[in-house]
Amino acid sequence: METMDPDVVFGPIAHLIADPNVEEIWINSPQRIFVARGGKSQLINLVLTSEAVRDLVDRTLIWSGRRLDLSQPFVDARLPDGSRLHVAIPEVTAEHWAVNIRKHIMRQKSLNELASLGVMTKGIADELSEAVKTGRNILISGGTQAGKTTLLNALISETPLAQRVITIEEVFELQPRVPDLIQMQTRGPNLQGEGEITLRQLIKEALRMRPSRIIVGEVRQAEALDLLLALNSGLPGMGTLHANSARDAITKLQTLPLLAGENISHKFIAPTVASAIDLVVQVSLANNGTRRITEVSRVTGRYENDRVEIENVWRWNGENYERGLGSML
Repeated sequence: METMDPDVVFGPIAHLIADPNVEEIWINSPQRIFVARGGKSQLINLVLTSEAVRDLVDRTLIWSGRRLDLSQPFVDARLPDGSRLHVAIPEVTAEHWAVNIRKHIMRQKSLNELASLGVMTKGIADELSEAVKTGRNILISGGTQAGKTTLLNALISETPLAQRVITIEEVFELQPRVPDLIQMQTRGPNLQGEGEITLRQLIKEALRMRPSRIIVGEVRQAEALDLLLALNSGLPGMGTLHANSARDAITKLQTLPLLAGENISHKFIAPTVASAIDLVVQVSLANNGTRRITEVSRVTGRYENDRVEIENVWRWNGENYERGLGSML
């Protein structure tokens, strides 16, 4: 399957998959197909049929081994080239199959390469590299398509060579350059509603696999509690989270563990977050398509009235970076 011809798998959109400038492809309907180039979206002159869209999805899902039907109208899957596929079908969508393919064309960039592209300065890249090497726990926050996974991948690749890294994701996206690596992904339930494997289960299993470092691709729900508990035990780690700022990311990280059950309280979570997270790196996608680190903040370890204290280390003011009072190390 790994050597399957992309022209066969992707059919009418194979040329878009092969185009290195296309970052993402989405199909709203067979007649309205969009791509993103340089962070900007555009409607393209390609018209398919409903049958062609379904055939495209069927071919990619055969490769991935994941399922899509009326009982499970959403699917996330990894494609042969490493891209990520998301599909939603009626009656969840109004009429047509909604298809998104995210290519991660910058995924293999190092911190220094990202710095050369303007994502950060060389000085910030060096500080982040040192923070990873010294075992700091880092949370990357930002919006959709801001570059969270790309930055996380670059940070993981700074891990000392002797350390064992375990990544946990909903769908395989990370491809860090480290020698001792185990990657795990979730699994949906079967036709009988059984066999589901969640992020929470994978985090617990990872702790039994002698990790030197644990990575959660994206923290969305109650798995935030399991990650915090793992990090609070002295195990270094990293993850990403959707948020509009470093402060919002910490606030959200204090809220998500409450989904784990009624016996989890804010009074327990605040000191746990304060001691588990060291740095928050905020990334943003500007209107002109530029991706950039806009904020690096340090969690001081202190909290008051269930509010975790953070200090600014670096902030982008629209023209250059301003140094804050905090330090990454």
